[in-house]
Amino acid sequence: MKAFLRKHWSNILFFGFLALLIIPQTRMPIQVFVQRLIAFSPSEADKEDRKTLNDYNWELQNLKGEKVNFATSEGKVSVVNFWATWCPPCVAEMPSFQNLYNKYQGKVDFYFVTSEKGKNVQRFIKKHEYNLPMYLQKYEAPMLLKSNVLPTTYLLSKKGEIVINEEGVANWNSDKMHALLDALLRE
Repeated sequence: MKAFLRKHWSNILFFGFLALLIIPQTRMPIQVFVQRLIAFSPSEADKEDRKTLNDYNWELQNLKGEKVNFATSEGKVSVVNFWATWCPPCVAEMPSFQNLYNKYQGKVDFYFVTSEKGKNVQRFIKKHEYNLPMYLQKYEAPMLLKSNVLPTTYLLSKKGEIVINEEGVANWNSDKMHALLDALLRE
C-alpha cells in the first residue's frame, strides 16, 4: 500500500482537489481564494475615451424597502458595483470594497446593486459582517451603466465622467485607487 501511495501521490492529490471543486460547499471558497490572488487594481479610462453619464434618474430600493434615486449622487464622486452573492469574483472583491468604503464613506457615494432577493443579500452581509450600502435593482440602470457581466464596477467623477468601467474582480483598496479617488474629490 505504501509503495502505491508513493508512486501515485500526485494523482491522488490531483483527484482530491478535483473532488473539492465539484462539491458545492468547497467549490465557492476555493474560487474566491483564487480570484483574490489574481485581483489587481482597476484601470482608469483614458480621458479622451471617457463617456459622460447625463441621465442619473434610476430608482433603487435599499434593504429596508425604501426607494432611493441615484439622482441624489449627481455632482458627486460615485462608485456603482453590480454583484451577486452566488458570483465568486463578486464575493472575492467585497473585502477590498469594505475597506475602501470604510475609508471614503461620507466622501464618495457607494452603490452595491444586485437583482437578488433582499433576504439573500441580508444573510450574506450579516455572515460577512459588511456594512456596505446595498440596493436592489427594480428598474434598469441608465444606458451607460448597463452590463451583462458580474461583477461590473463604475467610478464616476463629479462631472459624470465614467473614470473606471471594470468588468471582473479587482482590488479596490489599493494605493492607486486611493490616489485616484483623492484626485477626483479635489476636482
